[in-house]
Amino acid sequence: MRKIDVIDVTIKVCANELKKELSFREKISIAKSLEKMGVNAVELPSAKDDKEEAIVCRTIAEGVEKTSVVLDADCDSANVVLGSVKCASNKRMQVIYPVSTVQMEYFYHAKAPKMLEKIACSIKEATKLCCEVELVALDATRAEKGFVLECAKTALNNGASVITLCDDAGVYFPDQFASLVKEVKDGCDIKVYVQPSDKLKMSASTAVEVIKAGADGIKTAVGLDGYLSPEILADIMRVKGDELGVDTTLDFTCIHKLAEDVVSVLGGFGSNSEKTILIDKVSLNADCSLKDIENQIVALGYELSVEDVCKVYEEFERVVTKKGAIGERELEAIVASTAMQVPSTYHLEKYVVNSGNVITATANVTLVKDGEELSGVSVGDGPIDAAFHAIEQIIGHHYELDDFNVQAVTKGREAVGSAVIRLRADGKLYSGNGVSTDVVGACIRAYVNALNKIVYGKN
Repeated sequence: MRKIDVIDVTIKVCANELKKELSFREKISIAKSLEKMGVNAVELPSAKDDKEEAIVCRTIAEGVEKTSVVLDADCDSANVVLGSVKCASNKRMQVIYPVSTVQMEYFYHAKAPKMLEKIACSIKEATKLCCEVELVALDATRAEKGFVLECAKTALNNGASVITLCDDAGVYFPDQFASLVKEVKDGCDIKVYVQPSDKLKMSASTAVEVIKAGADGIKTAVGLDGYLSPEILADIMRVKGDELGVDTTLDFTCIHKLAEDVVSVLGGFGSNSEKTILIDKVSLNADCSLKDIENQIVALGYELSVEDVCKVYEEFERVVTKKGAIGERELEAIVASTAMQVPSTYHLEKYVVNSGNVITATANVTLVKDGEELSGVSVGDGPIDAAFHAIEQIIGHHYELDDFNVQAVTKGREAVGSAVIRLRADGKLYSGNGVSTDVVGACIRAYVNALNKIVYGKN
């Protein structure tokens, strides 16, 4: 019986297309759920030479044992990302180009011969970095007749082992897609994967037809409109797999429950389902021991190192001293801001902020670096602006503030606030997260968190 590979693009689509900001923990949680479902590979988003994203790739690669990681990175930045996933037993690098006339000219101002040259050059470079390379042919269903086969032959001749045919426009009927797959399979000896569209609600039918035509793999996404879901593919294989003469590694018994878990993590983003709201089920107070907090962290679905658990407990003690008690959502926010982070070059020791409608806001911030206390005092247009200037005074450098967001994790007058800061350094973005019962404190912690990632990236 022929085996069909199942490759999931949920994490990649959320980041690259839907601009959904998944947290460190959410990406890992989704990847682990996908592995339990039985998918063969997980596609990761563009890293763009980002050390922070490289850490995510490494953590996912270490967390999944049976599932391959597929890296979407241009050749200039691939060294950083590939170096982070050396531990992965199976990995593949993608070279991604449009192959329809309209998109080739729009994005690259190139016609067919020039695009074939680009594909050949990129794949040659990619094979120097990774032994398995895939050509992703975007908008393949609108390409000129015969050009997709030319692309497949070029990819194969230059070292690629897989080509993915994408119906980005969502215009192909199942039998049309099957004919395209058969053309490529008959024309050259390369694995053919298919990424069907569900815009016309025919992705399941398309999957069946392309499998009949000889497709070697199907790409899926969980809980996202416009994509074939792995649980629907699993249902097809369970009922019709023997008749089709194919099989997959999908786990029919638990895939629907695991898919629900992924949708819960996504919060219904990109689908018609309602957003899942986490309700606090427990109250954690100052009487809780380190073991109590560790057990609660495990119950939330986190797998942290001993060092990270200790960091979470230290931050928990700081917050609970002010609030008296916290719930699950607040603990999860603490985990997100303190665990699974880069090494801390700077540590926030203390801060004093003064502001009002009749005085200029001032801030006095003290950070610790290598055991030495460093203090900065500055004024600003508000308490947060003053605090950021004080930190810049300490480090002797100004970083462009690209984005700044504060929201309440819980309701009420004593709500815990979560701040997200994005700093731009040398053209790259670094995000930081901070949690505190006071908004200014959350912003300062987020800034320091992003600062530590910048320092780590430079080292």
